[in-house]
Amino acid sequence: MGQLTGKVAVVTGASTARGIGNAIAKRFAREGASVFLVAEGTIEQLEKVRNECRSYPEAGRIDYGVYDLSEAGVAERMIEEAARRFSRIDVLVNNAGIRAPYDFGEYTRDMFDRVVAVNLAAPFFASQAVLPVMRRQGGGRIIHIASQLGHVTYAKRALYGLTKAALIHLTKSMAYELGREGITVNSISPGPVRTQFIIDRSAGEPEEAARRLKTYVPLGRLGEPEEIADIALFLATTSATYLQGEDICVDGGYTSH
Repeated sequence: MGQLTGKVAVVTGASTARGIGNAIAKRFAREGASVFLVAEGTIEQLEKVRNECRSYPEAGRIDYGVYDLSEAGVAERMIEEAARRFSRIDVLVNNAGIRAPYDFGEYTRDMFDRVVAVNLAAPFFASQAVLPVMRRQGGGRIIHIASQLGHVTYAKRALYGLTKAALIHLTKSMAYELGREGITVNSISPGPVRTQFIIDRSAGEPEEAARRLKTYVPLGRLGEPEEIADIALFLATTSATYLQGEDICVDGGYTSH
């Protein structure tokens, strides 16, 4: 405990119950971090997560903001507000993301623009905006949450996978340019994880969901949001600062075949 005491983290996409951002925020709070929770969700959702984070005795200051990251300029305002409230930002976790599960040929321009805005443009501009803060501090950690679908393909995931593959490339580009300034940049690519989205999707077809797991995931089970949070904590705290520009696939072996 206490690995993040005195540190400030911004976590986007933090309001969803059984979500990866939610799990990361709580894991950081357990380790003593002050956390700025960001989501497009409701104030009630964010209040719930804030109270959960505050329940850990080690937690620092927990605050939140509602931001629609699909809108131009909002990612920058989010960072500006976090820096104003906390005076520093040590860790930025770009987790917010949306899906658009359609067959290729059915996507509209509006769908394309919104998915790209949230999954790629928001991490891009939030990361640019946080640089002056991290430079003043002498360094920081930026963690992008990508996906195994940035490495492999699946039906109805062309647009989602495109943005996640681009996010992995952005990770490498940022790492190449920023490493000498003490800013580490890495990404995590979760495989199938037991988020609320997956739970709801599988509820109507449990046998088919089980078959898919056995077919695609060598471990034969879903991952848990907390397992992704553990990797995020490692990237936020590790002394292995030579780890730079890497994408860590946490997918139960999904991409091994």
